Amino acid sequence: MKNHKQTQAGRLLVLTLVLSVANSTVAAGEKQAFFGDTHIHTMYSFDAFMGSVRTDPNDAYRYAKGEAIDHPDGSKLRMSGAPLDFLMVSDHAKYLGVFAAQLDPAAPFYGVPEAEVLKPQATLDGTSRMLRDLQAKQPAFMGPEVTKYAWRKIIEAAEKHNDPGTFSTFIGYEYTPTPGSRHLHRNVIFRGSNVPDQPFSSSDSMNPADLWNWLDDLRAQGIEAMAIPHNMNQSDGLAFQRTNFEGGEIDRAFAEQRLRNEPIAEISQQKGTSETHPLLSPNDEWADFQIVRYYLNRTENTNPVTKFEGSYYRDALKTGLELQALKGFDPYKMGVIGASDTHLSAGPFNEAEYFSGGPNSPVSRGSAYLNPADSEDPWKDFWTPRQATHGTGGLAGVWAEQNTRSAIYDAMRRKETFATSGPRIRVHFFGGLTSDAIEKSKDPLAHGYDVGVPMGGTLRNTGQTPGFFAWATRDPEAGWLQRLQIVKGWVEDGEAKEVVFDVACADGLSPDEKTHRCPSNGATVNLTDCSISRDKGSVSLMTFWRDPQFEASQHAFYYVRVLENPSCRWSTWDAIRFGVQPNPDLPATHQERAWSSPIWYQPT
Repeated sequence: MKNHKQTQAGRLLVLTLVLSVANSTVAAGEKQAFFGDTHIHTMYSFDAFMGSVRTDPNDAYRYAKGEAIDHPDGSKLRMSGAPLDFLMVSDHAKYLGVFAAQLDPAAPFYGVPEAEVLKPQATLDGTSRMLRDLQAKQPAFMGPEVTKYAWRKIIEAAEKHNDPGTFSTFIGYEYTPTPGSRHLHRNVIFRGSNVPDQPFSSSDSMNPADLWNWLDDLRAQGIEAMAIPHNMNQSDGLAFQRTNFEGGEIDRAFAEQRLRNEPIAEISQQKGTSETHPLLSPNDEWADFQIVRYYLNRTENTNPVTKFEGSYYRDALKTGLELQALKGFDPYKMGVIGASDTHLSAGPFNEAEYFSGGPNSPVSRGSAYLNPADSEDPWKDFWTPRQATHGTGGLAGVWAEQNTRSAIYDAMRRKETFATSGPRIRVHFFGGLTSDAIEKSKDPLAHGYDVGVPMGGTLRNTGQTPGFFAWATRDPEAGWLQRLQIVKGWVEDGEAKEVVFDVACADGLSPDEKTHRCPSNGATVNLTDCSISRDKGSVSLMTFWRDPQFEASQHAFYYVRVLENPSCRWSTWDAIRFGVQPNPDLPATHQERAWSSPIWYQPT
């Protein structure tokens, strides 16, 4: 295990950089919403390769820019909507390029007889075991020369497709420690072209704190990068513990190092959302959205996910508040981001046009039954596979001055980010306002930046109840908005609590003063063709809001969640195309949504 020691010079450089980014201010008119994905796998990831993927980072960037690329089944993949604004290919650093190198005559150890063992195995699990056994022998064809070869290919593709002002690419990769099949994965994203000659992988260390040490050392050398935790929902409570990764007490140094290197976390992706869970938020009626059921690396039907505390974002925010109130620091003061995590060099994003790996058919995905005419109940005794519980993946949203690597990265660093479940819903959120003048302003965003704190920021006690401004606008190619919510967490008598407020309702409706809920707007879905109500919902929802339960002495966080009207889930679209009833084990409809990064309130 490598242990990279941080130098004093590195600490000073770290603090200088972080403070300069945190204190930077930009006029509202100079910021735009940019949408992208920081989590796409290509043939350089061993699991994608084993899924017959032969598209590379160049193909991933072409797809993100609106071009068609190949699916392993021979079909073509192409986004029907607008191109993305930015993309990062995040292939697994562990076993990076080991299989792909055997297809490239220019790669090191191409065609060596010893590498014959890399020919595709019967199952992905079998391949994983084979790779672990091989790694213990440290064969040269799995060594650093091959890693550097693949890493160069990834860098070259990012540099080739980066087009400042139009389309931004990021150099990065995925760090994949999986102790006991529990996920502590992170995507590492670099700010610019200055990157190390190879990535730090879980073969170097399974301890994320060692990754942070490595990132701190790089920063001391002038190489800026951060890590983005993802799939916390499969961490078995390890993602956001009340101890460090060795089981010791969390101290201020640990908290500061974590936030320095992980200012944002992935809240929505193909393998389920990590916002919250119904058992963690029993009073949140919308907490059951895209919940993961089974561990990724275990036998599915005998290993359901059972550990939720420490595995979800909202729970982490609450734990952070408790630590802040008790010890004076918060290791979980993170913003949010969305991503796809597809292993096809392409993300579906759109429920009606969902695609998956493998055979890519409704039957293989578990959303349609093969022979519905053979039984009165074709779904009887049908076991829904893990893949059927996956979503289409999310999108990252950032508020940045321009579409460049540096501007988008700096927005992530200051946590001026939001996440969506796929649609390009735009979300604004400001706190610390003293009046509702922002709603009447000709330029609400300029007003918000001038007198308030944007998402990702912290409010201090001013002796007044702070006002919040929330504004969401729909994706013109998706559904209409139903309700705008503010999720609050606070600490009372040492214990963190939570509540969800509906703060703006569609169709001229108003939240009930006692329940804090919007009445139903009557939006429906026709399950015979997935058509939706076209006379319900709003294009935009905007409000100025004060917390009716505000206590100046209590640590708190607030973030926005906005929900669309109900619409068909991808599995229902599948069933309609295949002519069967939707799988009763899966939700027929759901509500697409977006989340802002929080604003924190800190007492004096």
